[in-house]
Amino acid sequence: MKNLIIRSRCDKIAYNITKSGERLKGMGKVMDKVQDTIGILKTYNQEHVIKLLEKLEGKEKEELIEQINKIDFHQIMELYDNTKKEIQLKENKIENIAYLDKAKLSKEQKEEFETLGEAAIRNKEYAVVTMAGGQGSRLRT
Repeated sequence: MKNLIIRSRCDKIAYNITKSGERLKGMGKVMDKVQDTIGILKTYNQEHVIKLLEKLEGKEKEELIEQINKIDFHQIMELYDNTKKEIQLKENKIENIAYLDKAKLSKEQKEEFETLGEAAIRNKEYAVVTMAGGQGSRLRT
């Protein structure tokens, strides 16, 4: 009976040692992942996130690492760099377009345009134009 108890205890110790070794291996993988993440953050000058990462522990730290690793920092930097580039227009020619000054229209012309506008709305042949703030008051609309 004593042999059985001793053997049982030895098996438990061996099991616990094996489990500890697995945990250590797992911790090594986690540490590698943390270091890889820190490397990415350093590459893209995100030291403030590294400071936050160092303050976190356990599940919170793992979740933040997962979120960071889902970010495509290269694409973000590329998009940001593109905002600094000068826009090249294919046609640099800006021309005036014909227009009518509503204030200079006669009563008959205003009525004619109003009739045309109402007909366009009834036939669903219209568009809506939004102008920059203040334009309405300057254009007397």
